[in-house]
Amino acid sequence: MFPRPLTPLAAPNGAEPLGRALRRAPLGRARAGLGGPPLLLPSMLMFAVIVASSGLLFVIERGILAEMKPLPLHPPGREGAAWRGTAPKPGGLSLSAGDSDLQVRQDVRNRTLRTVCRQPGMPRDPWDLPVGQRRTLLRHILVSDRYRFLYCYVPKVACSNWKRVLKVLAGVLDSVDVRLKMDHRSDLVFLADLRPEEIRYRLQHYFKFLFVRDPLERLLSAYRNKFGEIREYQQRYGAEIVRRYRAGAGPSPAGDDVTFPEFLRYLVDEDPERMNEHWMPVYHLCQPCAVHYDFVGSYERLEADANQVLEWVRAPPHVRFPARQAWYRPASPESLHYHLCSAPRALLQDVLPKYILDFSLFAYPLPNITKEACQQ
Repeated sequence: MFPRPLTPLAAPNGAEPLGRALRRAPLGRARAGLGGPPLLLPSMLMFAVIVASSGLLFVIERGILAEMKPLPLHPPGREGAAWRGTAPKPGGLSLSAGDSDLQVRQDVRNRTLRTVCRQPGMPRDPWDLPVGQRRTLLRHILVSDRYRFLYCYVPKVACSNWKRVLKVLAGVLDSVDVRLKMDHRSDLVFLADLRPEEIRYRLQHYFKFLFVRDPLERLLSAYRNKFGEIREYQQRYGAEIVRRYRAGAGPSPAGDDVTFPEFLRYLVDEDPERMNEHWMPVYHLCQPCAVHYDFVGSYERLEADANQVLEWVRAPPHVRFPARQAWYRPASPESLHYHLCSAPRALLQDVLPKYILDFSLFAYPLPNITKEACQQ
């Protein structure tokens, strides 16, 4: 029904393997002051991503969504799939019947991940990663031993609510609706807290998932929250951004009036592997080639995907994903469109390569910032 999976694309003669090249040099423009020509995403990776993602077009053109089989929750032959002492139903746990949109998105993401992650030099295991990348990964994967799952949290993708859920499942909180300031470290277990053999066991046997969001919408959300509301970020990052990119800023700016284009310029000059977690690419936070996730949920359908995960891990019926607070106003497509169209196009072209793997691996379209689109 689907095109046959692509075979791995070999590097040209004399070329450096793809994964090594990506780890060796940050994407986008060189850091300020270092000089040198722009560093671009290797064309071989872009080709692999485009071809792998073409499976979605194939499905749509043939009109065969109704014929798709539900995707299995676990890979074939996986051990330790029995959670809380009970075995899954015959055929394994699966997506809800008839949810074609979710099935297509998961298939495209899985197909693209497989194709890109098979390239020479790409990590197959967390211990294939350099020490710094592995440390970042393990510090972002939360553990529930009681319900046998691992969750890679991504800031600005409802991670605070997921941490509330984990605390309720662990018996630390009575309800996800308890009105307490979230402590993002206490009463939580991270893979980084465990010994290597304990980490390996959980990576092999536990259900693993993460949630993703449109990369630029996530950046806008981080910009609005951290530079518009959080004094610590204004002082630590905002003041430096203003000093670096605003003419005549003076030696001690407040950092509370960073513009979106200034924030983008800062991102262009930052190494993705050393970014703050709130704007670090998801690829570097969760390493989807080194960790084989069973499910990738979407912020765009957060409640449905989250409750599906809770059903899969057999959480108690009274544990549900928290509803969005009435006061919360997420970054809207209209707000994102306004900010992107107000930024210099050349600046956006420099920023996008930093997040190209997040766009491609998780099936998000690149923004339309043509003059025609921005005049609408």
